[in-house]
Amino acid sequence: MDSLLLFMSFVFLGSVLGQVSYSIPEEMAKGSLVGNIAQDLGLDVKRLKTGKARIYTREGPEYIELNKERGVLVIKEPIDREALCGQTTPCALDFQIILENPMQFYSITVEITDINDNSPGFKNSEIKFDINELSQIGSKFVLEKAIDNDVGVNGLQGYSLSSSGIFSLNPYRIGSSRNVEMVLKKHLDREKQQRLFLVLTALDGGDPQLSGTMLIVITVLDANDNAPVCTQTEYKTNVKENSLKGAVLTTVSASDADEGPHGRIQYSISNVPEGALEMFHVDKDNGVVTLMGKLDYEKFRHYEIDVQASDEGGNSDVCKVIIEVLDTNDNPPAINIMSALSIIAVMTVHDPDSDDNGFVKCILGENVPFVIKSTSNGFYSLVTDSDLDRETASEYNITVTCSDEGVPSLSSSVTLTLQISDVNDNAPVFERSSYEAYIVENNTPGLSIFTVKARDADWNQNARVSYILEDSSVNGVPVSSYVSVSADSGVIHAVRSFDYEQIKDFQFRVKAQDGGSPPLSSNVSVKIMIQDQNDNPPQVLYPVQTGGSLVAEMVPRSADVGYLVTKVVAVDVDSGQNAWLSYKLQKATDRALFEVGLQNGEIRTIRQVTDKDAVKQRLTVIVEDNGQPSRSATVIVNVAVADSFPEVLSEFTDFTHDKEYNDNLTFYLVLALAVVSFLFITCLVVIISVKIYRWRQSRVLYHSNLPVIPYYPPRYSDTLGTGTLQHVYNYEVCRTTDSRKSDYMKCIFSKPDNKYWIYHHGWFNWTNVNPPQWDDLDFGRNMILQL
Repeated sequence: MDSLLLFMSFVFLGSVLGQVSYSIPEEMAKGSLVGNIAQDLGLDVKRLKTGKARIYTREGPEYIELNKERGVLVIKEPIDREALCGQTTPCALDFQIILENPMQFYSITVEITDINDNSPGFKNSEIKFDINELSQIGSKFVLEKAIDNDVGVNGLQGYSLSSSGIFSLNPYRIGSSRNVEMVLKKHLDREKQQRLFLVLTALDGGDPQLSGTMLIVITVLDANDNAPVCTQTEYKTNVKENSLKGAVLTTVSASDADEGPHGRIQYSISNVPEGALEMFHVDKDNGVVTLMGKLDYEKFRHYEIDVQASDEGGNSDVCKVIIEVLDTNDNPPAINIMSALSIIAVMTVHDPDSDDNGFVKCILGENVPFVIKSTSNGFYSLVTDSDLDRETASEYNITVTCSDEGVPSLSSSVTLTLQISDVNDNAPVFERSSYEAYIVENNTPGLSIFTVKARDADWNQNARVSYILEDSSVNGVPVSSYVSVSADSGVIHAVRSFDYEQIKDFQFRVKAQDGGSPPLSSNVSVKIMIQDQNDNPPQVLYPVQTGGSLVAEMVPRSADVGYLVTKVVAVDVDSGQNAWLSYKLQKATDRALFEVGLQNGEIRTIRQVTDKDAVKQRLTVIVEDNGQPSRSATVIVNVAVADSFPEVLSEFTDFTHDKEYNDNLTFYLVLALAVVSFLFITCLVVIISVKIYRWRQSRVLYHSNLPVIPYYPPRYSDTLGTGTLQHVYNYEVCRTTDSRKSDYMKCIFSKPDNKYWIYHHGWFNWTNVNPPQWDDLDFGRNMILQL
């Protein structure tokens, strides 16, 4: 059987009725007006709506969209002329406007004009030259060419060189590109100036004018007074776009009148168009230029390359290589598919055979939500069969197979790739239902605490998530004065420095909102917990450190081992281990006599008190917390080791006057001696007066036989539980067994431990006898004295 020829093609129904051209500058904002297409095409706006007008473009993104309500073309996305067309001019967008019922086509051309949005720039920020000091005036040094992606007047227009008086610029044009070389105006003297620094500036012609700079570093050398000279100024070559890697394009050559190392020439590529650096290679020794990449006539048709010929002395010349790319048939025809509502594509199938050999049926592959329907005259339409969900399947590869009914049957197939566009039907979802974060107090404002993250199952703009801090208050203050959230990244920053002692935690909510229209959103709760730092030292509550008076703890000389002298009480406003306190004895008059409880701060004796122990004992206790690093406080505890008040008084009179000696030591010694003498005489007179007065009273009482009136002094209580005094005392009067021979005394009876407090001639003592007897008095225990 003769072979069956089967034709398949996609057709557009209708005809091209008109063509309109517009010209707009690049980078116009989204929504900007391109033109009134309804007016320019002579169409009624209602026709755009009833005809379901739409824009059809063969390839690439759609930068223009049709506003059917107004009948105008507007910018859909900002257009970057350089990204769209590169150096090609003019740069234009070609598309069609399609109407239905009946189907009509209108061709639209929008020319994109250039604006000055690119500054001239150099590939290298610095270029170095080694120039011999014998270089002749007029020697030329080729500089790197600047690149400006703009075209026309906005493109590269010229160069300027910083003033040095030694070099000047000599701009010239080779072909269609502007080059520049530096010319020596004065002789160089290496012994006077070994290195020069110049700045080359490239300028464009835009308004405002933009520029770019490159630093030129010149090192002055000796004895190379001839520069290489290219054999040809330009080398032209043609190459097919399907040429293989390694293909030889041309060979550049240069000569140098010098001999030896100064005449040895090496070749290098000094300048290539943007994006073509890896496309070409030049052999440094023989100047052979070879192809290293894949050419594409549809992208770049023309290359201009600067090959620099340099000797070892730093002199150089530039050889221009112009490469023309020739086209080859390496692209198959493209099949363009039109979409309209639920109709995905329309196709026509033609088989020139007759009868059953020319009768064609078309079917689709399995598991696709589409069906193919046959219309008259060999037309087929591809339509949707069910709802589409981009989040389930964002792309379909639909294979259409058409077979005739001949024997054997012949068939042909084509595969269509269908991308499903997105609608905003999914709200952002946070990775967690709630967040907790920690930050150490005394932080730096602006510190990043942590990041919240939400994801949106939609695509592109509909999936672009922004984060917003919801309005709320913390302790009556707006939460925005505590934290802020980055709209793009979701990073939460501290606005202020936190203090754990003022606020320990707070909560707020963050909203994630997508970029759809209308936008969808969700929110999440965030809790910030402040962590404590050891920023507060311990504070000593007892004993109170006073400036003008002296507090001393009394220890009798009969005190046993373990006797409780007092207790240091301290607190720390920090928390956790930063508030765990320990007590240590830092200094002591006699370290062998006292110790401090590490945990409770109790000061106890560690041996039996003896008569040899000094009356004045000065203890320095340091209180430390458990922070890292730890903080501490010190307290001075004065202890009197004595059994009687006069003994303590005589020893402690000058205790409060322990000061640092100064330059007037003699004055203070004399003053102290006078004060002590005065106090001694005063005390002596007072004691004698009191003794005489009490002796008289006792004699009067003895002779009068009057009942004794008890004396009840005020109650004393040890609120801190230091063990120094008992809590409650009852008082009664007692006398010695022989009242005629002994002086009157008062006994203070203590019920809790059945001990007596004895007051006799101004002396305070304890006794363990019940009832007390003068001969059995056991003087001792503790006395609290405040001068």
